[in-house]
Amino acid sequence: MKTDTIARVAIIAAVYAAITLLFAPISYGVIQVRVSEALTILPFIFPESILGLFIGCMIANIFGGLGIIDIVFGSLATLMAAFFTSKMPNLYLAPLPPVLINAVIVGLILKFVLGAPLLLTMLYVGIGQFLACYLMGLPLLYWLKRNDWIKR
Repeated sequence: MKTDTIARVAIIAAVYAAITLLFAPISYGVIQVRVSEALTILPFIFPESILGLFIGCMIANIFGGLGIIDIVFGSLATLMAAFFTSKMPNLYLAPLPPVLINAVIVGLILKFVLGAPLLLTMLYVGIGQFLACYLMGLPLLYWLKRNDWIKR
C-alpha cells in the first residue's frame, strides 16, 4: 500500500470512530442512528475506504458495551456493507448495502446480546441506517463527486 493510501485509511478509521463516539448516545442500542454510517458511501468512489471503515467500526464497537460479539460481527457487517457499496452500479444504490446488511446483522447481534425482539430491532436499525446513509451519506456522496479538488 502506498503511503497516501495508508493515510487515507487511517483518517477514515479515525473519523468514523470519532463521530460514533461523539454521538454515542444515539450510536449504540436497539434504537440507533449511527451518524458515522454516512461514511459507508465512501467505497463507491474510494475503494480503499473499505478498510478504514472496518477499522473505525471495530474501534467504535470496543466502546459500545456489547462485547466481543459486536466488535467482531458488527465490524464484519460494516466490512461487508462497504465492500458491496463499492460494487453498486449507481449513486442511488450505493447506500443500500449498509442499510440492509446492518439491519439484519446488527439486529441479530442485539437479539442475541440484549434479548431484543428480532424483527422490531431489525426495523429500528434499518430506519437508523436509512437516515444515516440516505439522508446524510447520499448528499455527502453527491458533494464528493461534484468537487474536482478531491482527487485520487
